[in-house]
Amino acid sequence: MASVEIYTTPTCPYCHAAKRLLNEKSVSFREVDVSRDPDLRDAMTERAGGRRTVPQIFIDGQGIGGADDLFELDKSGKLDTLLAA
Repeated sequence: MASVEIYTTPTCPYCHAAKRLLNEKSVSFREVDVSRDPDLRDAMTERAGGRRTVPQIFIDGQGIGGADDLFELDKSGKLDTLLAA
């Protein structure tokens, strides 16, 4: 099973939707709350190629983008392949 990390904030509906999809797929993930730590937010932004929005999702260290990107991967059938790696 792939390693999944998701950078979030508690009030972000897109974060909740992305986590819900991952939970529905029984995927374990490491969640990093960036809401109160500017250093974590900066690290996320650097890692995500300048994107500051949440969620930012990484599968096996590769940034896949946000919730819309996650759902698009799922819709296209590519998410399960990435998660199985």
